[in-house]
Amino acid sequence: MKKSILVIGGGLLQLPLIKKGREMGLTVIVTDYNPDVIGLQYADVPLIMSTRDIEGSVRIAKKQHELTPISGVVTCGTDASMTVAAVANALGLPGIKFEDAEAATNKIKMRTRFKNHGVPSPAFCSVWSLVEAKTACKKLGFPLVIKPSDNMGARGVRCVNNKNEISDAFHAAKSASPSGELIMEEYMEGPELSIDAVVFDGEVTFTGIADRIIEDFPYFIEKGHTMPSQLDSEIIEESKRVMKLGIKALGINHGYAKGDIKVTPDGVKIGELAARLSGGFMSTHTFPYSTGVDLMKAAIEIALGQEPGNLEPVISRVSIERAIITEPGIIKSIDNLQEAAAIRGINDIFINVVPGDRVVKPKSNVEKAGHIIATADTLEEAEEAVKKARNTISIKIASDNEVSMDIIRAKAREKFGKACICCKECNGENCTSSIPGMGAVGTGESFKRNIRSLAEHKIITRVIHDVNNPDMSANIFNKKMSMPVFASPITGTVTNMNGAIDEFLYNKAVVKGSVQCGIVAMVGDGASPEKYRVGLNAIKEFGGGIPVFKPRKEKKELLTRIKEAEDAGAIAIGVDIDAIVLKTMNLRNQATGARGVDKLKEIITNSKLPFVLKGVMSVEDARDAVSAGAAAIVVSNHGGRVLDQMPGVMDVLPEICREVKGKISIIADGGFRSGIDVFKALAVGADAVSIGRPVCIAAVGMEEDGVAYYLNTVKEEFMKCMILTGCQRVEDINESCIRKC
Repeated sequence: MKKSILVIGGGLLQLPLIKKGREMGLTVIVTDYNPDVIGLQYADVPLIMSTRDIEGSVRIAKKQHELTPISGVVTCGTDASMTVAAVANALGLPGIKFEDAEAATNKIKMRTRFKNHGVPSPAFCSVWSLVEAKTACKKLGFPLVIKPSDNMGARGVRCVNNKNEISDAFHAAKSASPSGELIMEEYMEGPELSIDAVVFDGEVTFTGIADRIIEDFPYFIEKGHTMPSQLDSEIIEESKRVMKLGIKALGINHGYAKGDIKVTPDGVKIGELAARLSGGFMSTHTFPYSTGVDLMKAAIEIALGQEPGNLEPVISRVSIERAIITEPGIIKSIDNLQEAAAIRGINDIFINVVPGDRVVKPKSNVEKAGHIIATADTLEEAEEAVKKARNTISIKIASDNEVSMDIIRAKAREKFGKACICCKECNGENCTSSIPGMGAVGTGESFKRNIRSLAEHKIITRVIHDVNNPDMSANIFNKKMSMPVFASPITGTVTNMNGAIDEFLYNKAVVKGSVQCGIVAMVGDGASPEKYRVGLNAIKEFGGGIPVFKPRKEKKELLTRIKEAEDAGAIAIGVDIDAIVLKTMNLRNQATGARGVDKLKEIITNSKLPFVLKGVMSVEDARDAVSAGAAAIVVSNHGGRVLDQMPGVMDVLPEICREVKGKISIIADGGFRSGIDVFKALAVGADAVSIGRPVCIAAVGMEEDGVAYYLNTVKEEFMKCMILTGCQRVEDINESCIRKC
């Protein structure tokens, strides 16, 4: 019967294990919480489960074991040894005891084991509170190190040199700890080794010894490692001896061990020792490149309970990994990767960032921009190859004022998946989704017509004048805005956006980004009955906005929302009256209802706030909105999302403006993308414009920074239009500035 191997984790560092398992003819089962992670694509049986969820992993492994008997469980490069042990123990597979895996994971339990077994390691104190941290400083003396007891990758790890640094370091470590438990220990000075070992029936075989390059004090950032170590053989042998003591103390008698070994003036001591193979590309890449030993195959064999094959080096080369660290800022572009990869001696280049990502000066090992791995006959040759690769790779960093919509769209496209391809021209022509989604119903003609009707209007310039600094501000709903633009209400980050962003983060981005630009955001209601509160919370926390509610059939439901909106600090309230047939409302069985003038008036009079009716596309509805007492209408075909074959907003906007201009505020919404589009709408009579999809894309791409950047580009374009037409104030924009062609 074909054997199977369960790999805990499907990330880049587990991928060599997964591929090796398939090469060995095994059925490869992979668990990871991220359904899009690369390792699941290579799995015979992909299972969605977090590597940190021990109980969940045991449960799902037992269930799978009934279908596909599991022969072994393994991981590398991630701190999941407790999960591996729990699954192995539950299924009766080769491995170590769970309590030993826990001791190899929790740094306090690890240090306690070392102390009880006489293993050289630093003095330490367990710390929960700031008071305990200050007491530990007195006991241990300075300098010392504070770190989470239960995290990896140098997250929250910092050296403390004096009492003035304790508080900041404590809070940073606390925020990086899943449990809140911290450890403080003596600072160990001296070079550091990274050592891998495999253990079969109690026999320890060392499978890789590398020099770790740790820099950026007071943080501990691994800038790379060199395989094999360049330290003296006596130090290497002593490090092995001490690590064997640690392996025995932790009860690792069948499996793997990864040690961070410090060579201090007081002798060799163990920094940390984990019951797994190393990350940082050492066990998976540099060790095989340096020695020719197939360590992934050996790791799987041990997991299956088999004696590993040859672990003796068959070649002797120098292999190094070096981190790619950029200047802080926003990634503008990444170029010349293929050219760098073609350089003699370069094995691999891994890039962790994409255009649009904000990079910072690393304070942990998970904040690096990438990695380069090179192999050569000498260290000098390997270093030279890395140097050439670094000089070849072009990673351009943009300051905040250099961000482009291309960067924002690229980042948003990555998050949206298939929900939105973030076209450079958002015109509905290439939409891959409908409803639910970011597209439109039917043929999408109503969406497309918005864009086409806008394009039929052209701006007539006047350049002989004295206008150089136009006043773009507008006063709507007793609110002065930097320009007559609103952000349109959009909801459904899961339903419509493929979970590209959390619902509150989206609302925060739109509201906060709008506030930064000096305009007002509208927030939506959504098909889910409680969704409206997310937008209200964003308004309450980040600045006054306008909630636009669905035309729910029950009057009581609308009145409840109106009252909560007033309490949240909304500056106006709206209802998108055309959502009475919106597909997502029907999918969630949410009852909606049309209302005549009298019933609308009953709703409107229940609030002292200005009332907005969104979804007007006819002169008759505009007149009725005035009669009902609305403060404003939004001329909108709902972005083509309620009915196919509707006219574009600019097709009907001029006649609506001629009919009700001055009686009610008129906001145009549908297909408006630029400051030029805003100018066109105002020229035919609108008082303001509302913009939807581009704001949404900007919010998904770079949250409030993206929204503010996009809106500022709209503002700049609008200003240029006013200058080129000689309009000093918004009120000067009129039909003489535009022509339909």
